[in-house]
Amino acid sequence: MKDNTSRSTATTALQDPIFPEGIEGCIGNTPLFKIKSLSDATGCEILAKAEFLNGAGNSPKDRVALSIINMAEADGLLTPYSGDTIYEGTVGSTGISLAAICRARGYLAHICMPDDQAKEKSDLLEKLGAEVERVRPAPIVDQNQFVNRARNRAAEHTADPNRRGRGIFADQFETQANWQAHFNGTGPEIYTQTGGRLDAFVTGAGTGGTISGVARFLKPRLPKLKVVLSDPQGSGLFNKVKYGVMFDPKEREGTRRRQQVDTIVEGIGINRVTSNFEAGRELIDDAVRVSDEQAMAMARWLVEKDGIFVGSSSAVNCVAAVKVALQMGPGHRIVTILCDSGMRHLSKFWARVGPIGGKDDVTLDDVLNAATKQNGLVEKPNQEWGV
Repeated sequence: MKDNTSRSTATTALQDPIFPEGIEGCIGNTPLFKIKSLSDATGCEILAKAEFLNGAGNSPKDRVALSIINMAEADGLLTPYSGDTIYEGTVGSTGISLAAICRARGYLAHICMPDDQAKEKSDLLEKLGAEVERVRPAPIVDQNQFVNRARNRAAEHTADPNRRGRGIFADQFETQANWQAHFNGTGPEIYTQTGGRLDAFVTGAGTGGTISGVARFLKPRLPKLKVVLSDPQGSGLFNKVKYGVMFDPKEREGTRRRQQVDTIVEGIGINRVTSNFEAGRELIDDAVRVSDEQAMAMARWLVEKDGIFVGSSSAVNCVAAVKVALQMGPGHRIVTILCDSGMRHLSKFWARVGPIGGKDDVTLDDVLNAATKQNGLVEKPNQEWGV
């Protein structure tokens, strides 16, 4: 073969590349891509922010975990390799992100999580070297609730003279480092990637940091933008946004099966208002309820139509994005979040989804009408969304 390296004197010399600094350098700047099947079916551009491609814990919680650790370091609260330990109460994703970044920075992680979450999450945490404490689900007023347990464990660590280092409570539900991570990262990225043209932003809320941070960045720049909360069954945020009352029909006596939020969806949905949700609540224009059956039908659809394999909260977001697209009409651009891979939901959510393939005649109407009776007392999808 000819050596063409010197065929032109105009050839520009290669520059030394700039590499990301550690695993933390692989967080953020995630792709925004078009979900072809949903866009074709609705006549809108439905774009997905691929947050499952963040490089540490593979979810949007990478941004939050890094922000929390950076803030603690700036305040002089953490010293690498000293035994300093970050404690957090989480249903999984924030803990996974914290565990990975703690390892990279020279800290330890102690994660308290409800024992009804998918086992893959606690297994992964242990493989990342975190100490995992699985606790029985309990209301937030109970000191044994997973968030309160983590807070107490951090205080016990710091107070114990026989333990190395100190305990730091991450406090993802209340710390401003949460929504600020999305104000400084996710929001600007979406604005740039869409060229400043989008009509709606749709996402769920667990801590509320994503929806608040993104809304606070985008709304001043795009005053006509519609910010919509996607909420699973059993969560009270839907009614909080729509009617100003934190209530869900499944809270009625004798109807709730689970201690916290009565849904198989993990990562979003809550029955209290956090500081992070409150930070952007006035900027949320509307809310969409999504049943477990709709989420499972959408998860199956995304695999069969697009080869996209995501977790339960991402499926909820996509159902809500479709409902918003149908309400707004063709020609609009909607952005939503794909939070994490379905790999950490195999034993719970995906075990309920059922077999994939063999149903080529499934329509988007079938997805949206999946067990609509589960949607509670206030939303009737067939009428409200015109499908």
